[in-house]
Amino acid sequence: MIVYEKNYDVIVVGAGHAGCEAALAAARMGAATLFLTINLDAIALMSCNPAIGGLAKGHLVKEIDALGGEMGRNIDATGIQFRVLNTKKGPAVRASRAQADKQQYRLRMKYVLEQQDRLDLKQVEVTGLYLEDDAVAGVDTKGGVRYLGKTVVLTTGTFMRGLIHIGLVHYPGGRAGDLPSIGLSDHLAECGFEVGRLKTGTPARLDGRTIDFHRLEPQYGDENPIPFSFSNERIDQPQVPCHIAYTNQKSHEIIRSGLDRSPLYAGIIEGIGPRYCPSIEDKVVRFPDKDRHQTFIEPEGRDTVEVYPSGMSTSLPIDIQWAFYRSIEGLERVEIMRPAYAIEYDYVNPIQLHASLETKVLRNLYHAGQINGTSGYEEAAAQGLMAGINAALRVRGNEPLVLGRSEAYIGVMIDDLVTLGTKEPYRMFTSRAEYRLLLREDNADLRLREKGYAIGLLPDELWHSFLQKRDLINERLEFLGKERLTPSAAGEDLLRDWDLTGMQNAISYEQLLRRPEFTCQDLARIYPDIMNLPESVRDQLEIQIKYKGYIDRQLEQVERAAKLEDTKIPADIDFTSISGLSTEIQEKLARFRPDTLGQASRIPGVTPAGITMLSIAMKARGVK
Repeated sequence: MIVYEKNYDVIVVGAGHAGCEAALAAARMGAATLFLTINLDAIALMSCNPAIGGLAKGHLVKEIDALGGEMGRNIDATGIQFRVLNTKKGPAVRASRAQADKQQYRLRMKYVLEQQDRLDLKQVEVTGLYLEDDAVAGVDTKGGVRYLGKTVVLTTGTFMRGLIHIGLVHYPGGRAGDLPSIGLSDHLAECGFEVGRLKTGTPARLDGRTIDFHRLEPQYGDENPIPFSFSNERIDQPQVPCHIAYTNQKSHEIIRSGLDRSPLYAGIIEGIGPRYCPSIEDKVVRFPDKDRHQTFIEPEGRDTVEVYPSGMSTSLPIDIQWAFYRSIEGLERVEIMRPAYAIEYDYVNPIQLHASLETKVLRNLYHAGQINGTSGYEEAAAQGLMAGINAALRVRGNEPLVLGRSEAYIGVMIDDLVTLGTKEPYRMFTSRAEYRLLLREDNADLRLREKGYAIGLLPDELWHSFLQKRDLINERLEFLGKERLTPSAAGEDLLRDWDLTGMQNAISYEQLLRRPEFTCQDLARIYPDIMNLPESVRDQLEIQIKYKGYIDRQLEQVERAAKLEDTKIPADIDFTSISGLSTEIQEKLARFRPDTLGQASRIPGVTPAGITMLSIAMKARGVK
């Protein structure tokens, strides 16, 4: 094995969305970083849906940006349609989503990586880890070169023993057109990791020239698109429409006719697929009473005819795919440019991770993305960012950055993974966050900018811009609480319009904004200057005032739970020696090895009484 001449602080393996964020975070924090991938031309490639964000996923992108990550800026620069979802619902569940120009997204991210100081990019296949004293000290590659590094971040995506299925035909591949990674997952199993098998899939890519879009329903983006990145004020590029189509009974009959050749139903696929993103054959079988299923025909870019039929993933044989897609109204003459397929791949049980994403099996090794059993670009990028941050912090000798469940959706996701594990591809949902009113998209910068700056990831200019915004919000909130409207100054017309006729006492501007349908635009009748404030500041004023009671209640819940979350469990504690714990709880604690009492309390089967006994045992050892 040839040892490469240069030593690195952080080595990142894999160039998907997790790897990109990990490498950029580590290098931006001052670590000498090496970025390794099987194919440098596939950096940040959108293997499935050419879109960023969506329900809960948009929250993750905003949090990535608030901490100093790149995904938000990248989609702002390369997006071709922007929409905010759930606008008629409360602010906690509103979510941003954008269609991307697939190739431009990839190319811009590659350019950003290539221009980043302290970051080297190399095209190699990693086949194993190099270990010294039960800790990772580098990686070995298929080409016979060993790269030495103080820390390693694995972001292998679907590449470990990747196997592609189209009907009863299957062949090795990390995704269509790319080679799989062979040997690395076997090496991880030899090191003591629990390696499992998962499955995901993707729809066909269709030739837009062969679709009659006039017979489909257009869906346009927002008239005034809102950027993902807090560092951007507006989206300047023109938007393009998507189109809505539907399957029908004929479509479903064609799908049923091919089930005998479906690898999913023939028992060929071993891996468990994503529950919340089922294949079209799965939808037809599971919901036989449904006479149609919706699909969004989404362009893959401005300069290509390829389109993506979302929600239509399948592993059915190619002849069934031809007939099925052509059974949809408007697609009768459609040509498939790239067939749909399913892919199986290896992952590692995430209960073998600390909340920092460092593995419990080997020191200095971090896992991020689909290797941890997650599904989605945004989930991967968020993990990659945290793994890159914590690898860089390890090199510095600092404590890791761990986000709590009350601080970020990123914290919810990582806590779910490391305390519960997963046996199916994990996807983020707003319902997973018990403090979701605190974890809104709109306040991600208020929650996380300070943490990004403290670790050296957020540049000075963004930090100072944020401080101005935060100070302005606090100043205006104080002003609105003090400034009052008196009955004599209001006038009869205004009192009538605002349903305040008969008002006897003065009312504060804050009280006015607390009314459900009352907005800053309404308040401008007596306080015109409010419309001179940035829109993001006005949004914060309305949300923080209208939902203050609910927000305060959640903050009280967070405070009550803080003691459990902050109490660390000694790594060497012997759970079997704690009297009063049932055998079941002892076994669960020994298997999961939680880092804190908070994590322990969320392990299924660990009772409140068990947490009390564990807390007493820790106090006896002097742990506070």
